[in-house]
Amino acid sequence: MIQTIRNAWKVPELKKKILFTIMALLIFRLGSAIPVPYIDGNALDQYLRSQSGTILGLMNAMSGSAFNYATVFALSIQPYINSSIIIQLLTVAIPALERLAKEGGEEGRKKIASITRYTTVAIALLQGFGYYSLVNSYGLVNSGSLPGFWVGLVIVISFTAGSAFLMWLGEQITEFGIGNGISIILFAGIVSRFPRMVMDGISGFQTWLAISGGTAGVIAKNPSMDEATAQAYIDALKPGALAPWTLALIVIGMLALVVFIVYINNAERRIPVQYAKRVVGRKMYGGQSTHIPMKVSMSGVMPIIFAQSIASLPATVCAFMGITKESEGFGGGLMRVFDTGKPFYSIIYFLLIVGFSYFYSTMAFNPIEVANNLKKNGGFIPGMRPGKPTADFLTKVLSKITMFGALYLSVIAIAPIITGNLVGYQSLAIGGTSVIIVVGVALETVKQMEAQMLMRHYKGFLE
Repeated sequence: MIQTIRNAWKVPELKKKILFTIMALLIFRLGSAIPVPYIDGNALDQYLRSQSGTILGLMNAMSGSAFNYATVFALSIQPYINSSIIIQLLTVAIPALERLAKEGGEEGRKKIASITRYTTVAIALLQGFGYYSLVNSYGLVNSGSLPGFWVGLVIVISFTAGSAFLMWLGEQITEFGIGNGISIILFAGIVSRFPRMVMDGISGFQTWLAISGGTAGVIAKNPSMDEATAQAYIDALKPGALAPWTLALIVIGMLALVVFIVYINNAERRIPVQYAKRVVGRKMYGGQSTHIPMKVSMSGVMPIIFAQSIASLPATVCAFMGITKESEGFGGGLMRVFDTGKPFYSIIYFLLIVGFSYFYSTMAFNPIEVANNLKKNGGFIPGMRPGKPTADFLTKVLSKITMFGALYLSVIAIAPIITGNLVGYQSLAIGGTSVIIVVGVALETVKQMEAQMLMRHYKGFLE
């Protein structure tokens, strides 16, 4: 990966794209530090830190800590992701949108992109109002003598404008930079939290050292404490303590996770294809052998992102209404059920990842279309007749590969949640998902760099 980046830096065109991407990410991080007016960001951060194992903590991780401080980019690109999910689902369900996507060509894609943008703004308005309701319900809005309506309007518009700007920035990165812009912004937000995660781990280890000696050790360091006070002190610090074996398990697990993700991302099923010989004039064409590569992880990180957005929706609505896990009634129960560390959330998360993996793989690979293209070009799979038998065979192979890829994504996303419950460190539920997204986006971006360098090489050769 490092060698690929070094080689890309030597190419003038790619160097400009890399610099453009870096500048765009600097703008993203700058906007993540600009607070929205009238909100007490420090008090909000103190409250949301206590919700690190919930959906609020997940949204904060995806936004690069902008959510906790109520900055301009607090909503991050979540509205755009939700909008993309809705439009893709509607494209399959509504025939008019399906025709527009398949037969509309470049003009059709522009119209669907325009619809997605308008939907993003609408969702951002709803989420911005929900965020305002959340901070207002806890008395974190400092309106002074201004009318509450105008203060709320400024806050909601600020959140919406920030989300719309990030959507535009992502599109600019896709067009003029390196990689998929939305994925790159998500990647940057997650990576920006890594230093804080390291500091939290060190702080947890220091806490364990402070209480490892029991009440006697605490009293030795604080002679003014009695045994009851020392025990209360230990009970208060115990949830944040990280033993050495726990830290070692987390580090080893993360490294193993990265290796496994890289291995599966490069795995593929190669279906052999033979082209028949044909004579055109005095030349003979065809007769060569090749293969159809079908990647095990064909859908990439998209099922993870889609599943998070859907699984987090109920708890997000409740949180924006000021409902917490301690609240009574239906809302409080819903927050407890959809807590990211609870079994029910894990089951829903697992099923959604499997479902979105199948949905996305069918959109990325059409067996009927591939079979028809092979037939038109005189190609065939050995042992399979052209046409419908070939399409059926490809569908069967796609189903098996997608199932394995879906189980891989599901297990690797659920394992950190289970581990976090066992060791009592709920932040792993978010950390594991972050590693999947970071590694997946990094691999996809490097592959795009390699593809662009290869295209440049062939262009020079042909000239």
